Amino acid sequence: MSGGGTETPVACEAAQGGGGKKRDSLGTPGAAHLIIKDLGEIHSRLLDHRPVTQGEIRYFVKEFEERRGLRELRVLENLKNRIQETNERILPQCRESMHGGLGETLQRLHAANDFICRIQQREQERKKVINDHLTASEKHRLLQWEEFLKGQPQRRAEVDDEHRRAMERLREQYAAMEKDLAKFSTF
Repeated sequence: MSGGGTETPVACEAAQGGGGKKRDSLGTPGAAHLIIKDLGEIHSRLLDHRPVTQGEIRYFVKEFEERRGLRELRVLENLKNRIQETNERILPQCRESMHGGLGETLQRLHAANDFICRIQQREQERKKVINDHLTASEKHRLLQWEEFLKGQPQRRAEVDDEHRRAMERLREQYAAMEKDLAKFSTF
């Protein structure tokens, strides 16, 4: 993998590869410069992904253009033609049929609504008649109940009087029976 920069020997390689050269000490200004240069090269090799990315882009373009043979473009053209056909021919037909069907449907809906309103009015009138009849019946029954309650003391007095008379008759009858029984007990 090439990092895009020129390859230079690292400071250690330069010192080892020379055979007769003395090794640079780390304290010299030239050695620090070589170390920084080596670090830059290592950094570019490890972290610079431009060459890899450019290769992938070239591969993608080659795959897209050459192997697929502009298939996506044909698909998009077909979609465009279908949309135009829909907008120009099918959509107006749908609108016409919708307006025709909606007019008839709206007429039926209004007729049904009127019919339902008439049924509701009849039902309300019937309920009103029933409620009026019920209230009149209730008032009549309340009057009957009040008359019944007013007549109760008189009826109670009549029943009590009849009961008292019956008790007196029974006493008289039992008294007469006792007298008759007293006549027979003397034997």
